[in-house]
Amino acid sequence: MAVVRQSINFGLNPAAVAYSMTTLGSGMINNIFSFYYVKLFLNKYKISEGAFHQSQVVYMVWNAINDPLFGYLQDNSRVPCCSQRRLSILYGAPLYSLAFLIAWFPWQTYAPGDWLSGVHLMVALCAFDAMLTFVLLAQCALFAEISSHHQSRLRLVKYSQVASLLGSSSVLFCGVLSSNMEDFASFQAYTVVIAVLSCVCMLYTGLHSASRFDNKGSESDALESPDQTSHQSGFSFSMLTTLTWQILSNRDFRIFVCMNFFQVFVLAFFNSFTMIFAEHLIPPDVLPSLAKSIMYGAGFICPQLLVLSSQSLLHNVGYYRIILFTFYMEAGMAAVMLALGPQHYYFMAFFLTANMVIIQAAFSLFGLPLADIIDTDLQKYKRSSPLSSMVFGTNALFTKPAQSLAPMMVLNILNQFGYEQLKDAERDSNISASESLHSVMFYLVCLVPMCVAALQAIAWGPFSIRNSHTVDTKYVDG
Repeated sequence: MAVVRQSINFGLNPAAVAYSMTTLGSGMINNIFSFYYVKLFLNKYKISEGAFHQSQVVYMVWNAINDPLFGYLQDNSRVPCCSQRRLSILYGAPLYSLAFLIAWFPWQTYAPGDWLSGVHLMVALCAFDAMLTFVLLAQCALFAEISSHHQSRLRLVKYSQVASLLGSSSVLFCGVLSSNMEDFASFQAYTVVIAVLSCVCMLYTGLHSASRFDNKGSESDALESPDQTSHQSGFSFSMLTTLTWQILSNRDFRIFVCMNFFQVFVLAFFNSFTMIFAEHLIPPDVLPSLAKSIMYGAGFICPQLLVLSSQSLLHNVGYYRIILFTFYMEAGMAAVMLALGPQHYYFMAFFLTANMVIIQAAFSLFGLPLADIIDTDLQKYKRSSPLSSMVFGTNALFTKPAQSLAPMMVLNILNQFGYEQLKDAERDSNISASESLHSVMFYLVCLVPMCVAALQAIAWGPFSIRNSHTVDTKYVDG
């Protein structure tokens, strides 16, 4: 029987495969959503700047508060669909895929500045983020709870990056099949197919994954009195406050959150505006539509290849130094681009793609420091099970607002230089205004990553957990 099981698994680790299937499913839909929704609502639905900002503010507030609330619920609830990571993914996956589809189907034919397009964006953002949070918090908790061994976690990273590589190709195929969303009917059909495939992938995790602590909750319940159990099963604001304060008191956690805020900001900056910047700064006779589709796809596919090729570095050097090095690279490339100027179109295409690759690749490693922080918290407070979801959720409380701040700030700057008037006009319809807008775009492309990377290098420097790659295990797997 063992031989049959081994042949079915093809030598793969079943726990890592089950974990990475959610990465595959979520990657298919998350990358499409983050890359296309801004351009869709600005250029096709023609949402007004005011409605766009209002939607982003509501999204920013909801985006911040739902993470710690869901984190507390998943770590402290007695309801199996919340407390067991596997069941959270199993029941959340269909709703997650359905929420992804809300943005791509207009509720009516929108006139420019139609108020309903603003409501549509608000609902699409909040619904998608709610289900994304519920499912991916459970997966993030699984990362820390499947094993405490550094090598096992690196294996999860490797499997996850392969899955993310496959999932990221959804952007490439979407751009090619829909001509970068110009063929909107094909784009809509493609998103439906992707939603179904992503749901199937995440359901596999829900059926086959497991946490080391799934049984410990029930064991501890048997030892508790009925009064204790009934008291803990309800929502306790005081307990939420106490646990959150304990997490925030960790200096390394505060350092990580500060650095991660800027990472989320610059990642949202490039995800939301790379397509817009490329269309304005790189003429179509230099890079045709197909070449740009390949460029956008490479920006989502190559990060996973970079992480997969860095496994030995992660083992020998550790994530701390690798993450710090990416900040130096980002600042250096931005300085070179700024010195060369906007007329070097091929280097501009390389620069935009390379930034997306390096930033996303570094972001893919952030589960490792958070897992180490969870281990430290578990040991310090001698908890029976880790606060995995709460740590990830509290991190999101402070970093998720950057997802809204980036598009709001950049759109406000662009509109001050005529983007709202010029986005639908011909390239040469107003040469002076167009040149002014393109100049602002170029400086944004160079200065934003340069300044953000410098701030991140300063913030990340004092992080103290630098040698976890040299420690075999920090506590015994149960």
